Amino acid sequence: MKRVLTTALSLMLISAPTAFAQEQTTLSANGERESVAGVVPDNFTGTVTVTPLFAASDLSNAGGGLVEFAPGARTVWHIHPAGQTLIITSGLGWVQEEGGERIHVKAGDVVQFPPNVRHWHGASATNSMAHIAITPTAGGTNVEWLEPVTDADYLN
Repeated sequence: MKRVLTTALSLMLISAPTAFAQEQTTLSANGERESVAGVVPDNFTGTVTVTPLFAASDLSNAGGGLVEFAPGARTVWHIHPAGQTLIITSGLGWVQEEGGERIHVKAGDVVQFPPNVRHWHGASATNSMAHIAITPTAGGTNVEWLEPVTDADYLN
């Protein structure tokens, strides 16, 4: 009995990699993804450049992009039905949830917004800021864009 169990386990281990070898590792090389100005102009105030990094796929329901904000540039108010993670890669910026205090962020900081939390993010008034945004999809969408952040809200 012990020998039969050992043989069966060995056969499972030998055949297991074949069962999982259906997906292939992919490379999205730097220079192959075109940077665009602010995706949709109604979604940003100021000069913003977005470089897509990866799209949602069978491997993950999240997409990611590098977003670069010139001083004073920011998103409009928006929500993400499955939340969002920002990894600040350079500069100094601000993030704010509706009704909350404006938070100062810098390179190396990681910000996680829970699902459906109304917020904005961008550069400070005097410094540029860049972040990688990782945004999962829920119900077929990853973001709902709302109205612009007023100068009063931005500078508060």
